[in-house]
Amino acid sequence: MTESSFSTLGLAEPLLRALASENYTVPTPIQARTVPLILAGKDVLGIAQTGTGKTAAFALPLLQKLAENRKQPAPQSVRALILAPTRELAIQIHQSLKTYGKHYGFKFAVVLGGVSQHSQAAAMRGGVDVLVATPGRLLDLCQQKLIRLDAVSVLVVDEADRMLDMGFIRDVRRIVGALPRARQSLLFSATMPEDVARLAHEILKEPVRVDISPPTRTADRIEQKVYHVAAQEKRGLLAGLLRDPAMRRVIVFTRTKHGANKVQEHLERNGFVAEAIHGNKSQNARVRAMEKFRSGDVRILVATDIAARGIDVDGISHVVNFELPNEPESYIHRIGRTARAGAEGIAISFCAPEERAFLRDIEKLVKRQLAVIGAEPPPGAKVEPIRDYARPKRNFHRGRRNGNRRAA
Repeated sequence: MTESSFSTLGLAEPLLRALASENYTVPTPIQARTVPLILAGKDVLGIAQTGTGKTAAFALPLLQKLAENRKQPAPQSVRALILAPTRELAIQIHQSLKTYGKHYGFKFAVVLGGVSQHSQAAAMRGGVDVLVATPGRLLDLCQQKLIRLDAVSVLVVDEADRMLDMGFIRDVRRIVGALPRARQSLLFSATMPEDVARLAHEILKEPVRVDISPPTRTADRIEQKVYHVAAQEKRGLLAGLLRDPAMRRVIVFTRTKHGANKVQEHLERNGFVAEAIHGNKSQNARVRAMEKFRSGDVRILVATDIAARGIDVDGISHVVNFELPNEPESYIHRIGRTARAGAEGIAISFCAPEERAFLRDIEKLVKRQLAVIGAEPPPGAKVEPIRDYARPKRNFHRGRRNGNRRAA
């Protein structure tokens, strides 16, 4: 089969020029199949695992359709609305829109929680062509009559399954209820649980379903390994592994916000520079941490699952599951942070005896067994003692419940 290019998808010259400047030449499967459908005005239900290029799949044709029907947005109004479950993903989409649409002169805005609403309300005064929003803050601003949704011609719901996980489905329904019925609607998701399928049926009209890969399949280019290690030895093992210079840019995932803080603190006490990112951090702190990680000033980012779908950073060599997720689908999205843009990556998981049920669930979902390394680290990565482990044990076990809901 002949390999497609962006120029064969029907994209306009300003978009092709922007893509060329970013050295994007060959569309991913989700882009190749979805872009022509959206340009033709179809509602689309797109299913593809994280890291496959879903943002460009909807952003490129969306920008072209807005350019073909150029009009000045009314004050506080929105021509196209993109809903994202997390602040990080909203910011990422906003940045991508500015990159792809840099030759059009569109007005873009992003509204999200965790920061003052004043600058966001100010950005909306003259109206915008495209608004990227997390559901909670968008509803707040709509209720204050600072944003109008009566002129939305295109709706995009991104990472719909994550919306469900974080408890945003009801908010999404309220937002959809405020939109014009005559619109084009697009819904993208990595998995398709029953509630997401029901939501798609409610908001899409005669959609074309584009299913790129089984939702349980992990990236083929990711080498997946597991250490069986006692919980109290995990931090020492992690510090030892991170001495390996091959671990150039690493995300370490924990289940809880408290756990992320503890891991970051331990790493810094052992001479590493690391940042933590989770729902209790202010938006400004999260943005600063991401900027340092993206620029390479910090090579280790400790994160909860809130970051699993909101981080799009090239060159992540390793993902470490310091704690296995209690929802196996989260494993897929965590390790999908590496092996992006055609690269290869390594995912290392630490499995304590009490987490073996989680490991079985993961292996059942991905239909493979993770390669067991055992308790011994690879050559040159000596397990180091945990220097701060004289603290009372209750400090280590606090915060075990899942605290990541509705963090955006």
